[in-house]
Amino acid sequence: MKLVIGNKNYSSWSLRGWLAVKQSGLAFEEITVPLFGEGHDSAKKDGELAPSSGKVPILWDGETVVWDSLAIIEFLADRVGRDRYWPKDDAARGMARSMVAEMHSSYMSLRRELPMNVRRRFEDFEVPAEARADIVRILTLWAEARARFGHGGPFLFGTFGAADVIYAPVVSRFISYGVPVPGFAVAYMQAVWEHDWMQAWVKAAEDEQWTIAQYEKPQS
Repeated sequence: MKLVIGNKNYSSWSLRGWLAVKQSGLAFEEITVPLFGEGHDSAKKDGELAPSSGKVPILWDGETVVWDSLAIIEFLADRVGRDRYWPKDDAARGMARSMVAEMHSSYMSLRRELPMNVRRRFEDFEVPAEARADIVRILTLWAEARARFGHGGPFLFGTFGAADVIYAPVVSRFISYGVPVPGFAVAYMQAVWEHDWMQAWVKAAEDEQWTIAQYEKPQS
């Protein structure tokens, strides 16, 4: 398998796709295409990014091509077993799927105002009101998942799974922008941030040479 991703410092959806493939346990080749870099426009039309019109991540498995992080999760769950990604309990699985879908389709203010930048720490950042509402909603969902289904480990549904894959870039954003969170969220974020895969991604992001100027300053 081959996974094509964007810059590790900035590409939140690439992080999700990469964690999803790591969770599968399957071997894969990682190919990085710098976002907005030289050759990016041509790659969107003629290269391995063409099926997704240039969007990352995109997973190639022989002749099969899958793009979009959630589609990648579902494709891999079919390959290796759904229990590797989703809780076994019906109620927990229902909530996990709903949280993943909500993250996939919502929180536009958070994404716009607090873009992912793994390397940076923005001091005294004032979170805009609309993004604040997104943050409250996310923390509420995290609290419910942890209280109802998180007894088997430090992650949202106990063990690491699809919900943690999808919310990992949110953890990165909260750290970068110094978003104040309650104690349970601090513990959850620490578990995600210190996960071996996440630390490998962070180290690679710190070592990247590419810079995208528009994401190097607060958006608000």
